[in-house]
Parts: sequence; structure tokens; C-alpha cells
Amino acid sequence: MARALIVYNPAAGRFPSRMLTERAANVLRSRGWEIHLQETNGGPHISKLARQAVQQDMDAFFTAGGDGSLNYAVAGLWGSNTALGVLPSGTANVWAKELGLPDLNWTRWMALEESARLLANATIREVDIGLCNGSPFLLWGGVGLDAFVIHRIEPRGRWEKSFAVAQYATNAIRQASLMGGVDLRVHTDGEEISGHYLLAVASNIHLYAGGVAEISPSALLDDGEMDLWLFAGDTWLEAVTHAWDLWSGRHLESDQTHCIPFRKITLSSDSPLYIQLDGEPMGESHEVVIEVRSKALRILVPENAPRALFSDMP
Repeated sequence: MARALIVYNPAAGRFPSRMLTERAANVLRSRGWEIHLQETNGGPHISKLARQAVQQDMDAFFTAGGDGSLNYAVAGLWGSNTALGVLPSGTANVWAKELGLPDLNWTRWMALEESARLLANATIREVDIGLCNGSPFLLWGGVGLDAFVIHRIEPRGRWEKSFAVAQYATNAIRQASLMGGVDLRVHTDGEEISGHYLLAVASNIHLYAGGVAEISPSALLDDGEMDLWLFAGDTWLEAVTHAWDLWSGRHLESDQTHCIPFRKITLSSDSPLYIQLDGEPMGESHEVVIEVRSKALRILVPENAPRALFSDMP
């Protein structure tokens, strides 16, 4: 019998999660799982509970939450045999969208139960993670405008999270006029690229910007590489142009963007760089070192994922 711990934060996300999480837990139990349910206050407490699940040799550790909760779970799980599962009840739930799991919203109250059904017989796969100055991330690690905005708007209340994408876009445009971009030096494989950029983001997945844009259409979760995307500029108008290009896919051909596949990369600046990992603010530094750890995390993947996620998928 598979054993798992499900953690949930009753104060997180856009919807009260306790009852919804319990219903999802019962779905897994009905399919032969031994489920333990644990309330958390979020943040480092999730990492602590994940490490406890590893020590107890649990088969899986589920977070009933969003991408920020996943980030803290990864910190406690990577390098272990305990697989990560998600019951998406956060704000954007981009990782869930990447896997093809339903998003909890006002018209889909049973999303956690649907996700539990999809993951009850899921395949366990090994995926890459990134280490940014030693801190792990699963989706993205970024500096510049997105990190600056995240540092400004987090933490948010439940009412604000109901308008998360609109709030982020509005703040991004406003902050772009204040921040003015950053001078970056990018070192990888013995080469150096220098320039003035609004944003630099290392992406491990296809989706970005709340899941409404596909930043890396050819991303694979197990190829040992990530993509660093550089977006040039320093004005709010250029930020709007980049947002439109991302939404429409035109960033792939734009002469104002540059993509660098990497296994290890260093970003440095004379000015402090704000850092975000998986949409969570992570301090600031003059130098940011990102390295890929190949197949360092086990995850639960439902059948019939909506996109090619692995190197052995057509």
C-alpha cells in the first residue's frame, strides 16, 4: 500500500482548503493509499514536513497549495525517494497546468478530487531541479522585473489573489517605469554576455506568467538543461511589448530576447539583484549562480499529460 502525507495551509490560496483537501484525501484512500493529513502554516514548515516524510520513508508528499508551496516542498524532498504530488489550490497553479491537472476556481470546486483521481495511479518520474545560490527551485529562477514585482506584492491576502494575474500585470508595468532594468553580466561555458535587461529568467518548464504564456515550448524536465531568457530594455513600454510577445509566442523570434540553454550559469551586477524562485521572493545578491541538478526530484505525473515533458515522450 502506498503511503503519503498531504499538507495544506487553511489560510493560503484563494479558497478555504481544509474540506476540499479532506475530500481529495478520501479519493486517494478509496484507491488504496494510506493517507496522513497535516495542517501547515506554510513556508519553511512545509520543508520540515517534507523532510519528515522522507525520514518516514513515505512514497509521496502532496501539497494542497500553489507553486510557492511546491518550492518549499522541493527543498525537503530533492535527492530522496519520496515523490512530490500536487493538489492545486493556490493562486496560479502553473505546475499543475504544466502537468494537465485541473485548476481550482469558482466554476470547478471539485478540482482537488479530480487531481487526486488522476494521481492515484500516476507514474513516478525523475525531473531536473535548479539550485540558485544553493536554494532549489522546480519551475523558474529569475532576477530583474518579475523578482522586483514579487518582492513588492508578496505576501498577498486571499481577496487580492482572486485577481492575481491582473494585479501582477499592473504592478509589472508600474514597477518597470521605476526600476529601469539592470546591467547584467552573464557567464556560461567560458563565455560572457553583457547587456541592459528588464528581466532574466531561468525556466525549467514550458509555462510562465501565471500559466498564460509558453516561454520555452521545447523544454524537457529530464534533459539536464534549463533555458535562460534575457529580455532587453528599461521602460514600461518595452515591458508591455515583452508581455505581448510572450503571450503571442513572438518572443521566440524577437531581437529583444535571447535564450541561452545552460547547465550552470552566473549572473552578476554592480547593483543588487532581486531574486524569485517559483514565484517566491528570495532576497537579493550581486551575484546569482544557477546550476541544474539532473533528475534530482521524483514527481507524480498523470497519464495523458497535455505536452511533451520528458525526453522519451513523442
